[in-house]
Amino acid sequence: MPKPAYPHLFKPRTIRNVRLKNRITMAPLFLGYAAEGGTVSALMLEHYRRMAAGGAAMVVVENAAVHPSGSAGGRVLRCDHGRYRGGLSRLAETIRAQSCRAVLQINHAGRFAYVAAPVSASAVEAFGRTPHAMTRKEIKAVRDRFARAALRVKEAGFDMVELHGGTGYLLAQFASPRTNRRTDAYGGSLEARMRFPLEVLRAVQDTVGAFPVGYRFLADEWLPDGLQLDEAKVLAAALDDAGVAYLSVMGGTYESFFLPDVVAQSKRPAYMTPLASAIKKEVKVPVIAAGRISTPKLAESILRGGRADLIGLARMLWVDPEWPAKARRGEDRAIRRCNPKCNACMELVMKGKPAFCPQWDKETRAAYKAMFR
Repeated sequence: MPKPAYPHLFKPRTIRNVRLKNRITMAPLFLGYAAEGGTVSALMLEHYRRMAAGGAAMVVVENAAVHPSGSAGGRVLRCDHGRYRGGLSRLAETIRAQSCRAVLQINHAGRFAYVAAPVSASAVEAFGRTPHAMTRKEIKAVRDRFARAALRVKEAGFDMVELHGGTGYLLAQFASPRTNRRTDAYGGSLEARMRFPLEVLRAVQDTVGAFPVGYRFLADEWLPDGLQLDEAKVLAAALDDAGVAYLSVMGGTYESFFLPDVVAQSKRPAYMTPLASAIKKEVKVPVIAAGRISTPKLAESILRGGRADLIGLARMLWVDPEWPAKARRGEDRAIRRCNPKCNACMELVMKGKPAFCPQWDKETRAAYKAMFR
């Protein structure tokens, strides 16, 4: 086989005991493909088969709820009961059958949950609804739910589990000074605000043993009173010391994504890479950079410059699942790129509808729509 056009991008990497065939991962991307009630659908299986078949080394399946109170919507995957394990096993098998590592991200949405009575670190309003501050009993219960959900992920045949500490969800709500106004052992100082995420990580590790536990990491809320990079660096180092397997770095929350300056920033190539680079300097574990890394040349330069260890493609891979295969062959011009001026997928998801890309051919769009139930 000829040498790949991008040697850093196609150099293998091991995360704990899991070998990745290259440095390309699929970052978690919610598209609304689960069946109503949070089960794995035929559309979800086909979607992830395509994502894995194009040559990525690892696919991270997004946002499986660890508790009914933490689900962000009716078409969000569930991982809070043994009855979901069969579908999750089929999903893991589908991804692994393509010689790709399978990871499932588990989450509690907290104040962003699509439930009648949301919970959070503190009673801070979100989009017209105010959650109630979790009691110590509730904190312990949710921590234990994360651990049990992670065990189901392991038993379902995934290669790793990822804790969702990004997007302003519950783990991030405890870490943020904006959403954590507690005065007990879980609030106030940064050390106290970090307590719950670190307890969740340790509870999961105690339950799954040597099974690798990654972390979707919020490095900056991009809000003036929110979690910012200086404090995030401290949390990253603490997660590293606690034995996290990797950090998948991102910026922003649902309360900042649509701010004009953040919208403008998100259209720029590799706009979240500076966050990944800053976090990488604080930790020893692998760091994943994501955020509109649209070309193999750009991905190669990030790796070559030591700004990250792995590349996370979300919408880039969704638009063109063959991105990795085309990059390996040096066929950069054949890659179908996500249009930064288009936000059709996000608009559909925010309306509670499944996402379909305007750039797909008619056959693909028709096939996806036919499978949606």
